[in-house]
Amino acid sequence: QVQLAESGGGLVQAGGSLRLSCAASGRTSSLRAMAWFRQAPGKEREFVAAISWSGGSSLYADSVKDRFTISKDNAKNTVYLQMNNVKPEDTAVYSCAAHGRNYGIVRPTAGYEYWGQGTQVTVSS
Repeated sequence: QVQLAESGGGLVQAGGSLRLSCAASGRTSSLRAMAWFRQAPGKEREFVAAISWSGGSSLYADSVKDRFTISKDNAKNTVYLQMNNVKPEDTAVYSCAAHGRNYGIVRPTAGYEYWGQGTQVTVSS
């Protein structure tokens, strides 16, 4: 089993920055990719960014490309989401996800088998 724990959420003004962290524990040697998703009130969960377990490949949603950066500290088994120039529409619960399958980094939520509890990000205008 794998456990994921997010941290770093909070309240930030539009145009500001925030960094989210997701620490993986347990059978991390089985993991192949990690990702961030978000869900705003009344909306479906949506893909934000993903990174391969080695950190060599990444993928972003168009809505956050050039503003958000996903990275990984292999020694700490931790993935980060650096959020710059945030906008009110970035307000959501951000969740970390991971999978141990062989298809690499993917967008659909169904592609991930492990999920964290989520952390709230609120952007004020």
